[in-house]
Amino acid sequence: MATLIRSKISNVATSVSNKSQAKVSGMFARMGFQAATDEEAVGFAHCDDLDLEHRQGLQMDILKSEASEEGAEPPVEGDIHYQRDGTGPLPPSASKEQACAELSGQGKPRITAWEAGWNVTNAIQGMFVLGLPYAILHGGYLGLFLIIFAAVVCCYTGKILIACLYEENEDGEIVRVRDSYVDIANACCAPRFPTLGGRIVNVAQIIELVMTCILYVVVSGNLMYNSFPNLPVSQKSWSIIATAVLLPCAFLKNLKAVSKFSLLCTLAHFVINILVIAYCLSRARDWAWDKVKFYIDVKKFPISIGIIVFSYTSQIFLPSLEGNMQHPKEFHCMMNWTHIAACILKGLFALVAYLTWADETKEVITDNLPSTIRAVVNIFLVAKALLSYPLPFFAAVEVLERSLFQDGNRAFFPNCYGGDGRLKSWGLTLRCALVVFTLLMAIYVPHFALLMGLTGSLTGAGLCFLLPSLFHLKLLWRKLLWHHVFFDVAIFVIGGICSVSGFIHSLEGLIEAYSTNTED
Repeated sequence: MATLIRSKISNVATSVSNKSQAKVSGMFARMGFQAATDEEAVGFAHCDDLDLEHRQGLQMDILKSEASEEGAEPPVEGDIHYQRDGTGPLPPSASKEQACAELSGQGKPRITAWEAGWNVTNAIQGMFVLGLPYAILHGGYLGLFLIIFAAVVCCYTGKILIACLYEENEDGEIVRVRDSYVDIANACCAPRFPTLGGRIVNVAQIIELVMTCILYVVVSGNLMYNSFPNLPVSQKSWSIIATAVLLPCAFLKNLKAVSKFSLLCTLAHFVINILVIAYCLSRARDWAWDKVKFYIDVKKFPISIGIIVFSYTSQIFLPSLEGNMQHPKEFHCMMNWTHIAACILKGLFALVAYLTWADETKEVITDNLPSTIRAVVNIFLVAKALLSYPLPFFAAVEVLERSLFQDGNRAFFPNCYGGDGRLKSWGLTLRCALVVFTLLMAIYVPHFALLMGLTGSLTGAGLCFLLPSLFHLKLLWRKLLWHHVFFDVAIFVIGGICSVSGFIHSLEGLIEAYSTNTED
């Protein structure tokens, strides 16, 4: 009898221990994302949807402990099932020791607030700031106000998006119950449509990533054509050459080497911005202050809205970034100083560049530089664009493959990877087709500002303005103060109007430009 009692006590103690380990492991798993140093920070974008491996161990431990309590047979290795909505297969797991080590967070260093700020700065101050002077051309002082307004709103929506990751538990403590933008979207649509929100976010994310790739090809062709106008090579031909260089992206397995090059290119881009501002300051005596007006070009200003909004897009990777910080409480402070700095630098860059060239301001501001330095600056920018292309491309490929080919029983097509983990030939063909698609779009619509405005109005406004405010109201409306409700509703309404207006005018501009190119 004593032996039986000791055995029972031992089993209960083991079960309690397993549950405690599972909960602690889950806490670390939810915070176990790796930081990236890529130029546009889109490495976090695909982590937003592809965080399964960090949570598989948690679900495995909980299922095993529950099975032990109920007296059921322990599951066979590789036979555990996990899914964000409760169904679907889990890939074969590693040993329990490896899983515990993985979940404990060992070998996964956290990032400081300064490092997190660096990632956000890379995302909102990339090479797409080159289109901001063109936005001032059509918006005047209102365009400058919009740069400030977009910074304030994007900073606020980034904070409320992170607030949607947390809920109050039974003890009154604020705990992190969600890991990603997709989780937030699914929670808002549950229980009637538990996966609808995540699919909407994924579609918006894929569109933004692919459009970013297209913009890199467009800007590469544009910069090379304007750098060497005397060569008998058209802008379309330069785009084809750029795509030929980018074709090996289809064979990428990871982005470690590319990210290092991209970091160097980011530093070079800051130097180029300083050079452009220095050149503009050298011509301060000739600045055309009288050209900056309070009136707007009603037809083209909505396009400027999309350009400005697109230059601030970072919300898609913020949940992963915040979860990886050493001190998540510093997130709000980090968002404040990064967006204040971005607002000041963008406003100054756009204003001094427009004052220098006034009505002659081009879609990509470096095309206005004298030919003596334009070629050098543009070649650096082209190198930066080509080295930045693999990042959004790889992220888009990851999301597409997981959603369409690797999502267990929910996958629409057969798995594109073989049993040995190698990509099948038809999967590689689809990757190459995606590269070619970005080329075709760049050839038929070679307009940097219009494409940037279209993307900002369609996905940028949705991911930065509309969805965060809507999710905040849906998940936390009972705890919100009246001014928070007012801000959320106002952002949703204003963002919706700007998004629809910018999308319509950008689309009209693209159709008109395409018709002109066809006639020529």
